[in-house]
Amino acid sequence: MTAPALAPGLQRRRVLFGLLDADSWSWASIKATFWFVLIILLLGYIPDRAYYFMVLSTIDVGILAISPINICPPENDGLPCPVPAGAALPWEPAPQELGLPAGRIDGGLVQSGTRFLYVGGTDGTTASATVHTAEAFTLGTFGPWTEAPALPAARSKAAVIFSGGSVYVFGGLDAAGQPTTTAYVLTPDAATGAVTAWQTAEAADLPIDLPEARSGASIVALADGLLLLGGADATNAPTTSVWKATLGEGGSFGAWEPLGALPEARADAEAGIVGTHVFVYGGRGTSGPTATVLRGEIAEVATDDHGVAVTPAPGAEAAPTSISWAVGTGSTNLPAPRTDAVGFTTNGGLYLVGGSDGTALHNDLYWTIPSATGDIGEWKHLTQSDLPEPGLSGATAVVSGPNAFIVGGRGQDGVTGGAARANLSPQPPFFQLGLFGATIPAFKLEGEVGQQLGFMAAAGIATGNFILLILIGWGYAHPQRARELLHKVRRRGRSG
Repeated sequence: MTAPALAPGLQRRRVLFGLLDADSWSWASIKATFWFVLIILLLGYIPDRAYYFMVLSTIDVGILAISPINICPPENDGLPCPVPAGAALPWEPAPQELGLPAGRIDGGLVQSGTRFLYVGGTDGTTASATVHTAEAFTLGTFGPWTEAPALPAARSKAAVIFSGGSVYVFGGLDAAGQPTTTAYVLTPDAATGAVTAWQTAEAADLPIDLPEARSGASIVALADGLLLLGGADATNAPTTSVWKATLGEGGSFGAWEPLGALPEARADAEAGIVGTHVFVYGGRGTSGPTATVLRGEIAEVATDDHGVAVTPAPGAEAAPTSISWAVGTGSTNLPAPRTDAVGFTTNGGLYLVGGSDGTALHNDLYWTIPSATGDIGEWKHLTQSDLPEPGLSGATAVVSGPNAFIVGGRGQDGVTGGAARANLSPQPPFFQLGLFGATIPAFKLEGEVGQQLGFMAAAGIATGNFILLILIGWGYAHPQRARELLHKVRRRGRSG
């Protein structure tokens, strides 16, 4: 069928550089899409950005997929810009007044409420029962160390952890340098946070003494208990043991029970949990310091009489935990062997600082952020994040807020009681310019004042944009009147 002919002298109006008919559905669809996007922009996106302009330090404008221009704040102290995920700012040595009263290595460091506790350790010769405590401040520092109630007996290289409101010390070397099976527990005062006296497991009526003597074991907290990994036995040989103490209904832990075994013997290693995976990295194996990473996937598996997995009925008792282990290969492993290093886990990342390769001390900081499936792409390293000391081993660390604190250790000059802090939250770029967007500085007004001003800014801009849309709609509905008003405005502007 042919299109109807136009009246003589008439031509179809073309738009978009003559590509489309002004009365076509294509042009109508383009105009509808344009107005739809404009309405969302004026009534949604711009007011949203106005709110965050008041409460954040930076805001993104547009779609910032690629940003060849990045400018970071000087507080990042020379780190690459933008900073790689999980990177740490350079370490800051603490003033001498905040060091331990005496040098210590192989102790345990935990945070209980607003207090740090440094537990046991050794001066390099003899294990100590001394416990020191310091008040942790929200500004990223802590107060002087004071002596707290001592352990019932000297311990070094013990597995120390804070869990469920109490501090636990498992195993470790005694004053004679022999591994032990003992467990000690301390429950700070719930009201004041004051550090009370330590109890043995027997005095606390807890069946949590270790099944066998261990020193240099790694310990992590599960949702339903504690997991003790590896450690050295009575002959100082690394072991493959994995024990679990299950949390009971009353909030206390039951006796340790075997939970499979590590694929490789390990002592003096670091361990951490990310998601449903537990990682054991570094430490000492049967052949000495190692770079191998062991990864265990934690699962609760119920089986029938034939060992076939079954789904438990609703309300049934939870199935026992099982862990399937894998040994790292290639870049999954540490870049170099390390033992007696400092390790900690925070924000989904695994960190390892310093340590020894068996012949020399090191000061490197390595970190990685495993994927949701537990895969490690690589261990990252920035020279700016290495320790200021040439090397350090036997230190211990705790993470408080955005900061990691390292206390004690053995350096090139011997055993030290010093401390250092690193901020684990470098600032993002305050200005980025990309192909389709940008990041620009914002006000960042703290507290409720910033939120209220943000709401006011968003409401004011949304109201103004809504009025603008009404005026645009009126102009399209009354084109002649709109042209007359526009002509008057222009004429007044010229006469003025």
